[in-house]
Amino acid sequence: MPTLPRSSGLLLHPSSLPGPFGIGDLGPAAFRWVETLAAMKQHWWQILPLGPTGMGNSPYMSFSAFAGNINLLSPELLERDGLVTAKLWEGKLFPHDHVDFDAVIAFKSALLRAAWDTYRGVAKHPLAADFAAYREREKAWLPDYALFMAIREALGNRGLIDWPVELLKREPVAMGHMERSVANEVRKHEFGQFLFDRQWTGLKAYAASKNVKVIGDVPIFVALDSADVWANPKQFLLDANLKPSVVAGVPPDYFSEDGQLWGNPIYDWAAMKADGYSWWVARIRRALAQTDLVRLDHFRGFAQAWHVPASDTTAKNGQWVDGPGLDLFQAFEKAIPCPVVPNSKLSTRNCLPLIAEDLGLITPDVVAIRDTLGLPGMRVLQFATGDAANQYQPHNYEPNTVCYTGTHDNDTTPGWYAKLGEQDKHFWHEYFCRPVNDAAWDFVVEAWKTVAAVAIAPLQDILGLGSDARMNTPGVATGNWSWRFRPEQFRNGTIEKVVEWTTRYGRAA
Repeated sequence: MPTLPRSSGLLLHPSSLPGPFGIGDLGPAAFRWVETLAAMKQHWWQILPLGPTGMGNSPYMSFSAFAGNINLLSPELLERDGLVTAKLWEGKLFPHDHVDFDAVIAFKSALLRAAWDTYRGVAKHPLAADFAAYREREKAWLPDYALFMAIREALGNRGLIDWPVELLKREPVAMGHMERSVANEVRKHEFGQFLFDRQWTGLKAYAASKNVKVIGDVPIFVALDSADVWANPKQFLLDANLKPSVVAGVPPDYFSEDGQLWGNPIYDWAAMKADGYSWWVARIRRALAQTDLVRLDHFRGFAQAWHVPASDTTAKNGQWVDGPGLDLFQAFEKAIPCPVVPNSKLSTRNCLPLIAEDLGLITPDVVAIRDTLGLPGMRVLQFATGDAANQYQPHNYEPNTVCYTGTHDNDTTPGWYAKLGEQDKHFWHEYFCRPVNDAAWDFVVEAWKTVAAVAIAPLQDILGLGSDARMNTPGVATGNWSWRFRPEQFRNGTIEKVVEWTTRYGRAA
């Protein structure tokens, strides 16, 4: 890909934004956040996957690889469009420091229904032409997703694997009856996706006007309970009853001594290759339509994936099985042409705007794919050890790298540092040639100083927050993804301090 500019940014998922409706959304607070990024001279806003969250409320366990999360819809923007009134939320009180997902899901579901009822109650609604155009543009995935969600709701929110077999296998007679009975709900879900796209597109355009670009996130795997599996079962390693014999995970590592048992179905790469990887091409196109640069989660899995027997309760007993390798990315290059740059003498090969999340056990074949494509990899300061050859020590970074103080899967930097043993703290004292006085700022500054083209810090580190502000703990099924920041957590001088270091180290937007 083209060389990334020397720049920096912050990691914050929209759900963590402040606001009165129980969860961050795409409304006024998101626009203020963009303005804050611009004021701090940041070039990048990195987010987590935007899809509708399923099991554990995880953005990495979505009901669709293509759809948006209606829990992020802004009530205020819907009110501006005349689709709802403030009576829907009068007297409702939500916590401000975390997401109460049960309360939020109930509220946002009622919000979407009210918006849909208003829309369909107007013979020629002002949004009708835009909605029709959206349905036509996204027809490759939207009808299947909307039908999947409508059926799921009609079955009492049962997961896909527990559906009646005739619906699970999409038998024509049963499907005909069901489609007629849930027709209104299908259109409601299509409308919800239209509204999400409308709000997100407006926010992203505003970010572009402030010279802030968005880094998106594409999980390598999809959830078993998803429209993707239901609509495309032949693309996955499933038996005749759509049950996986093996599921995805990673072996024991830094995060977990049992490994991580993700439970996702694994792709049938041979079947995908036979049709030119059309599903994956469509997925990447969708992601690049929503963001400017995409982090490919678990890049290692494209070379080899950890296949775990579906009956196992940990990921210890899996095995590495070859994936598509470079072949998949060559399909991307054929289907997603490079932008034409007038009078440019630069090669137009390897221009895919992707970041390879190459953390963990990385073998030479993974490095070969990454380097052949010219993709930047990732380095995380928290992973550095006392071994001078350790690739996470800053002096070992290469310019074509994205450096992080930590990711959504790490503890906050202050929380992490407080838990380090004396030997590890001594290593950092020696590395910095001085004691670590303020873990958050010391490591943010270290990231900004590196030769890495891009430096990213979670907002929690900029705010100096401890472990109670952690976003996710891998291997722990509950209690994740709920953190929200409050504007008062910005200490006096925080913005000015970020500007100072960003400018000093040549990363200012």
